Amino acid sequence: MKLSSMSFVAAVAVSAVLCGCRYDKADQNGDKDDAGAVVTGTEGLDLDSQTDLDSLQDGKLSDLEMAGKSFRDRGYALCTDVSFQPVYFGFDMTSIKPAELSKIDLVCEHLRANPDRVVSIEGNCDERGASEYNVSLGEDRAIVICNYMADNGIARDRMETISRGETNPAVEGSGESVWSQNRRGEFVIWKK
Repeated sequence: MKLSSMSFVAAVAVSAVLCGCRYDKADQNGDKDDAGAVVTGTEGLDLDSQTDLDSLQDGKLSDLEMAGKSFRDRGYALCTDVSFQPVYFGFDMTSIKPAELSKIDLVCEHLRANPDRVVSIEGNCDERGASEYNVSLGEDRAIVICNYMADNGIARDRMETISRGETNPAVEGSGESVWSQNRRGEFVIWKK
């Protein structure tokens, strides 16, 4: 049974919230972090009830205040002792190729062995396509990787997704040999 397009959009939105998705493109309601990614705070959250407002004022909603902030903004340090291979995607695709799964499995193994570490999953695209489309595609790629990692035992609060769209090419130029290297998901490891 096929999902209707409205159901698909809702499923992607829920996945973005669960994985803590952030965007690179400017958002009217968000603040930019040091890397230029737009981070949203409490905008759009329903804090109408007096209980929620009192809890926010009493500092009891520290997780709420941290919602939308990058690991860097939460005081994590970049790990330079480890790096992982990018996961490559087909043109206009978000599905993970079977040959790429072992790369993600290595990241999962590392996180299981190092419980003090977390990962930023960055979705990237080649230069083709409109900017907004590429931001969305990069987001979808990062979320697919995030979901695979969650299905393999990594807690969602240890992952964040970032869409770089086409703004962070691995290789400059054009043509399929270049574009295929730019359609990727990358991993950035952080520790407390």
